[in-house]
Amino acid sequence: MNIDFKKLDRAFNPKTVAVVGDKGPGYMWLNGQKTFTGKLYSVQVDPREIEGIKALGVENYPSLLAIPEAIDLVIVAVPKQVAYRILEDCIKKDVAAAHFFTSGFTETETDDGIRLEKMMVDRAKEANFLLIGPNCMGLYNPLVGIRQVPRQPVGFKGPVSFISQSGTHAITFSEEAYLQALEVNKSVSFGNGRVLDAADYLEYFAQDASTRAIGMYIEGTRDGQRFLKTLKKVAEQKPVVIWKGGRTEEGARAIASHTGSLALPMAIWEAAMKQCGAIRVNSLEELVDTLNALMFLSPVYGNRVGIAGGSGGQSVAIADVFSENGLKVPALTKESYDKLASFFVLVGSGCKNPIDPGVNRREIKRIMDILEEDANIDNLVLMTSVTSMFRTTEQLERDAAMLIELRQRTQKPVAVVLGYYAPETSKEVNAFARTLRDHGICLFVSPERGARAIRNALLYHGLRTNK
Repeated sequence: MNIDFKKLDRAFNPKTVAVVGDKGPGYMWLNGQKTFTGKLYSVQVDPREIEGIKALGVENYPSLLAIPEAIDLVIVAVPKQVAYRILEDCIKKDVAAAHFFTSGFTETETDDGIRLEKMMVDRAKEANFLLIGPNCMGLYNPLVGIRQVPRQPVGFKGPVSFISQSGTHAITFSEEAYLQALEVNKSVSFGNGRVLDAADYLEYFAQDASTRAIGMYIEGTRDGQRFLKTLKKVAEQKPVVIWKGGRTEEGARAIASHTGSLALPMAIWEAAMKQCGAIRVNSLEELVDTLNALMFLSPVYGNRVGIAGGSGGQSVAIADVFSENGLKVPALTKESYDKLASFFVLVGSGCKNPIDPGVNRREIKRIMDILEEDANIDNLVLMTSVTSMFRTTEQLERDAAMLIELRQRTQKPVAVVLGYYAPETSKEVNAFARTLRDHGICLFVSPERGARAIRNALLYHGLRTNK
């Protein structure tokens, strides 16, 4: 099937959306599109639902064909027995694409589900129609306000697009990325992926000028050779970071009942991703942090890290974490130690690497400057906290100003890690992260997350350098 990317672009950037079969009391799909900047329609024939839909201020029609204008995206939430009929209406209406939330197909491994899905797939391919799913949460574009669930943030255009077989992971990625100051550009949850598969979305995002990097959650693929060929081509153009589901025997077994995808041995995936130039991660958090590092850190070319700001115990812990992730926390040069000796009070402090400033905290700018000038250091990390117990707003503002000035005059990557993160400070952390991000500095909410992200950025840039 030849994918019409102009139609797929209409679906991702719709001006008109129709929701078919949404039900109260929650009206998840209609309420989810309240922020949609275009025209929203409903299709519902159940008289018990129509008053509730009218109360939302949404025009309701008895069929797609009755809507008096062209439709870019249809969201289908009908029982599986009705799904084929809605697909036919989408084709007759010349809809750009349809997202089928409807489930109960091959993922159930039932004869009825397999038969119904095959009918839909065959018809969609025959008509060259873009069917997203089934069994998926569909599209998210915060700039135009189309959402997978009502709580997703909107009103911005980020640098990263996300491809996911899991609806939950697609939603959670958008929320976690936003908290970490990494906004989503576009996202798709494609579920069973029987017409449009992962390779199709990779190709689409490769040619999408507003997408600078691509994140993926993938369980399996129906055409492994095509996927890897596409992945290699796309990874040469933009960073691609992949979280592979089903890494264990138990996880692989769970894939069949989730999306009905084909699971391959993890060793094959690992080798293939490396050969293709993609970066593999093992969790949602590592996915977000790695993309953050690739988007906002200076290119990471060395593995030696200079760290300052933590207490004695924190310094030991962060040194262990960075070392365990393949990074080095080396001794500084004699010149650096001589500079530190001119002002550094050793009582209750430590001037090795990591540097525990203790009573020297007011000299943190001089300390970071010394690390920046040190020939043994490739990357700069400040360890701090956003909790009111340890840091005031004024202190954070001073740290931000110091780091921004440092970043403006150095080629070395500059990052911040939090020694302690309290969930109740998430707004303050988010604001701090955004201030730093806008000047090419990444904030990570723990030493572990920072170490993994810097390691992965080093791997990515190393792959580019060695080609």
